[in-house]
Amino acid sequence: MKHRIAYLLICLSLLSLPAFAEGFSVTDAKGKVHNLSDYKGKWVLVNFWATWCPPCLEEIPDLIALHDAHKGKDLEVIGIAMDYQSPKYVVEFADSMFVTYPIVLGNSKIAAQIGSIQGLPTTYLFNPEGKMVAHNVGALTRKAVESYIAAKNKK
Repeated sequence: MKHRIAYLLICLSLLSLPAFAEGFSVTDAKGKVHNLSDYKGKWVLVNFWATWCPPCLEEIPDLIALHDAHKGKDLEVIGIAMDYQSPKYVVEFADSMFVTYPIVLGNSKIAAQIGSIQGLPTTYLFNPEGKMVAHNVGALTRKAVESYIAAKNKK
């Protein structure tokens, strides 16, 4: 009986893990293709967001600062806009927020390459080997991301 309960608990915990592919390929609003494999050796943060989402808008300045501090070095940020009225509106909105990282016009097919979206914002973090190592539902800060990466780099 103990083994059945342990087996059931293991199965349930596996079901709660987000499903994701080994890699992804997305095209941003400017036409540039971003493949996870292109960023080997760098951390990659993928953030699902929406223009109407208050916590999403709250975290954008920190994501910009994170991107600008690490761009071309050790971390890439990719924003994936979801649930939008028009591509033009998303691009204009991102420009008005001075977003410096690539913005992808998302849909369910794009999201399925990366992981489930249980709410917005949802963020996935891939390590320099391309493995998804963390995900967060809700707003996050630059400090939290940098602290997480620093702790992982020390190991």
